[in-house]
Amino acid sequence: MPPTLASLVHHSALKLTVRAGEDRLDVPVRWAHASELADPVPYMEGGELLLITALKLDAEDPEAMRRYVRRLVGAGVVGLGFAVGVNYDEIPQALVDAAEQEGLPLLEVPRRTPFLAISKAVSAAIAADQYRAVTAGFAAQRELTRQALADGPEGLLGALAAQVDGWAALYDASGSVVATAPEWAGRRAARLTAEVQRLRERPAPASSVVGSPDNEDRVELHSLGTGRRPRAALAVGTAAALGTAERYAVHSAIALLTLTTERSRSLHAAEQRIGAAVLRMLLAAEPDHARAVAGDLYGDLLDAPFRMIVAETAPGPAARAHAPLPPAKPAAAAPAADQGGGPLGALAEAVESAAARAGEAVLVVPEGERLVVLAADGGAAVAACTEHAAALQGGRTAGAPEPAAGGEGGELVVGLSAPSGPSGASAAYRQAEQALSVARRRGRVCVEHEQLAAGSVLPLLADDAVRAFADGLLRALREHDATGRGDLVASLRAWLSRHGQWDAAAADLGVHRHTLRYRMRRVEEILGRSLDDPDVRMELWLALKATSPEQS
Repeated sequence: MPPTLASLVHHSALKLTVRAGEDRLDVPVRWAHASELADPVPYMEGGELLLITALKLDAEDPEAMRRYVRRLVGAGVVGLGFAVGVNYDEIPQALVDAAEQEGLPLLEVPRRTPFLAISKAVSAAIAADQYRAVTAGFAAQRELTRQALADGPEGLLGALAAQVDGWAALYDASGSVVATAPEWAGRRAARLTAEVQRLRERPAPASSVVGSPDNEDRVELHSLGTGRRPRAALAVGTAAALGTAERYAVHSAIALLTLTTERSRSLHAAEQRIGAAVLRMLLAAEPDHARAVAGDLYGDLLDAPFRMIVAETAPGPAARAHAPLPPAKPAAAAPAADQGGGPLGALAEAVESAAARAGEAVLVVPEGERLVVLAADGGAAVAACTEHAAALQGGRTAGAPEPAAGGEGGELVVGLSAPSGPSGASAAYRQAEQALSVARRRGRVCVEHEQLAAGSVLPLLADDAVRAFADGLLRALREHDATGRGDLVASLRAWLSRHGQWDAAAADLGVHRHTLRYRMRRVEEILGRSLDDPDVRMELWLALKATSPEQS
């Protein structure tokens, strides 16, 4: 610990005597400084032991001494050393009374003790304290390194909590608690999630000091990672500010966890490359080869039903109204090393964090502007995807701007396949793409393939390409009707709606059934197609629905 007034008084070589403030000798001394100025306060930083001979002071004037001592106390001076036998044979009573009144420790310095000896004693004690702190810091670093190698981040957190006499917590990229030490700190750490998320918005490295929600601790938060965005965060909670040795321990923990994080990033990139290879083999109908490549990394994922998730970014509503739909990306596109920020990066982060917390495998393959995910059906990763999409959808419905991490624009669009297995991976990919297309068309964040079968095909007819086809198919009939020679379009709609029943359709139109038969023959002649063909009837019915007012 740093030197105190008490340690100086007990220093046998200094021979100091306490004349006032005996109950405040445990105050740390930052430095010993000699000054004969009548007002040395402008040159004080606080924590000093001021040494004087009263060369320029009227030390016998009670009012002057009260003002002098009051100024020293206000500046943070922790003690006053008065050398006797120089200007005064003993400390004037006015100075003693002023020191007692203000609670300032007053030490009598004998003539045979030079001020330099006191300064040297303070300097030596400070150096010794710093040496002890550095030595303790190196010891803590060795212990933290040993625990990190033996037990990973959990062991490191345990050693750090013991070093700082407090608690420590590790957060993942999403701000969720990964590990704590001791275990009782888990609930306390979880209440700081919002603070950790705010810290993640700042470029790494970043740190902040906050109070715990229950005001029991002083908590330091530190971001981890060397990239543009932090990969994790460390929280250290203590009852008081950290000392030098504890500060060394925290810095060592940050360095070790950063190394672990960066190593994890490299491993993550390698895993993504393996995942891309596994995905290509599954889509190429080679499940056995995919299992062999996946090994223990993704093997469990291929042993149970999984979902295929395909996500893209789409233009905002204003741009979407005038821009053509982007073409689908091929599944075999080369993956990027890191998805980075933006809507796709946020989705990948949410899915991977949820899977890591649940201890389940998840395959995430970035493909430029597309993200492909293979996740266990009913698992945490799929749930995190749907929850993330629901939160974005709620924000859009409320009119709130959608966040785009990393400054990248566009809105997230997600398609989920039905549950599948390795042999049906290619079909699952097509299902996810179909759901993605519907989500984009309907302005939804996420659509599951099961929802397509449970809904209606009619909303899909709103596509411009479908309408163009319908207009082309019915154009000749509409041109005929425009001449006033009949109402073939309305007659065709009535006949198809009555499933070809002549009497019912004619009654709906208010004409004789022979008239209706004549009109249908004219439809066949104009179109050059037979209404006996069910495919022709289906195409005509869909064309009529696509061009009806309710589809406009």
